[in-house]
Amino acid sequence: MKLLLDQDVSAGAAEILRAAGTDAVHAREVALSRTEDVDILAWCREKGRVLVSLDGDFHALLALSGATSPSVIRIRIEGLRDRAMAALITRVVDKTADDLVRGSAVTVKPKSIRVHRLPLGRPK
Repeated sequence: MKLLLDQDVSAGAAEILRAAGTDAVHAREVALSRTEDVDILAWCREKGRVLVSLDGDFHALLALSGATSPSVIRIRIEGLRDRAMAALITRVVDKTADDLVRGSAVTVKPKSIRVHRLPLGRPK
């Protein structure tokens, strides 16, 4: 699984993930730290990367656009240090890998992980 950690996620977590064998880059490392959210989504789609962010705007953009990719993991837990963040990302990716490959919006809270298949907001 190839990951892009958004600017709001620690660059140290990306380093720890890489050391553990995960293909992870931080937005700063690929010159995306000042890029608009829609362009970050497009970059992830083009590069086949799952976006990891604390920012809820990415899920909203996916819902509004009806996009089927890229997958986005939104972490709704503030204040995690590098190792804790990397460990959490690893657990979430392990638990949701099949969904992430198919295109999903994943929300991580302290006691739950919710997965919604893309496109979001489709009529029932």
